[in-house]
Amino acid sequence: MPYFTEVTHCYALFNLNVLMMQNDSLKVLFYLRKAKTNSRGLAPLQCRITLGRKRKEFSTGYFINENDWNSASQLVISKSTELKSINTQLNRISQRFIQIYNNLSLEDEVFDINDIYNSYKGNGQKSSRYLLEYFETYLNRMHKLIGIDIKMATWKKHENAFLNLKEYVTTKLKGNDPKLLHIDPQFVKEYEFYLKTERKLAHATTNKLLQRFKKMLTYAVEQKELEYNPFMSYKFKIQKKEIVFLTPEELKKLEKLKLSAPRLILVKDLFIFCCYTGLAYNEMANLCFHHIIKGFDGKQWISLTREKTSKDVSVPLLPKAMTIIKKYKTNDAFIFPKLSNQKFNAYLKEIADIAGIEKRLTHHTARKTFASTVLLFNNVPMEVVSELLGHSSIKVTQESYAKLSNKRVSETMIRLSKVLK
Repeated sequence: MPYFTEVTHCYALFNLNVLMMQNDSLKVLFYLRKAKTNSRGLAPLQCRITLGRKRKEFSTGYFINENDWNSASQLVISKSTELKSINTQLNRISQRFIQIYNNLSLEDEVFDINDIYNSYKGNGQKSSRYLLEYFETYLNRMHKLIGIDIKMATWKKHENAFLNLKEYVTTKLKGNDPKLLHIDPQFVKEYEFYLKTERKLAHATTNKLLQRFKKMLTYAVEQKELEYNPFMSYKFKIQKKEIVFLTPEELKKLEKLKLSAPRLILVKDLFIFCCYTGLAYNEMANLCFHHIIKGFDGKQWISLTREKTSKDVSVPLLPKAMTIIKKYKTNDAFIFPKLSNQKFNAYLKEIADIAGIEKRLTHHTARKTFASTVLLFNNVPMEVVSELLGHSSIKVTQESYAKLSNKRVSETMIRLSKVLK
């Protein structure tokens, strides 16, 4: 084959390969390292592979005179048979990288530039993933499960955990994304310290961010990207919050409170409704008439699935709750008028001020009042309280309302002591 015909063939084939690789975000470049030109005027021919923003460089093992190399066409230009054969080898190198890249892509797993290079060198062992890159992969996987196994709100919380971690890497590690293998208990402690001291996040918020970080690392262990979870020896410090609820006297005061503003009347009614049903804000806001059913006892019940735990919940409609439903009954699909949670809590603060209730009330206070004042203080067993609240387990209920349960036991024993005198 004539020299120019061979060069043209190699050039076309090589450029086709480069084009394919560029379309797949993988680039291959050959260049002379002129700074290392030896005494015979020959410079080492280097290969650089680039994937995204990551690159890897290595020597091809060939040494070429600068006059025999065309950087634009990425080819050796010489009549020497020995030098011309280098073009064939360069083409083989590029084809090998295409093959490796395609194979890794077909595996549908995350890989980086080091995995491609290791495979080329005959080392099939994947290199350690980078922390933020892997977290993003984990988020993408979770996103596909929205509407199947998880809610959008759940995914958003994990995305928030990723963004907080990314900010830590950006500010404290100067943007140097660490390898997964370098994440150890000390990294976790430093990150926790940062969240509490520099971000000044509340204890509960810090715990949630760390728990979601831990969940991602647990997945990495399952996928054999890590040998052990750095959180293995970490103990979450639980801070018990005082449960805020209305006492029987405060609840009665609120029920009897006369208001003139329609918006405040609405919020007062909805709050009292939740004090007697224990519904969370979203459950109340999206309550429809098809959620009201006739129970086994012939009475009206609320039957729905809790968004937070995906647990089916049935709550008997007590007389005061039923009265409020009848008051707002319309032909609309939803029972109650729509109102944002933010406005609800703002108006509730106004109502508390008017009623002379000094506690900081939120919609969630109604749920706590249902569990404590309406149920526990009326001797409803803890397991029944747990069912009515739709908790994932009775343990959750016991941990939240243990003090209230003990108070009830104490009051019972005091009454018993008086009887047995």
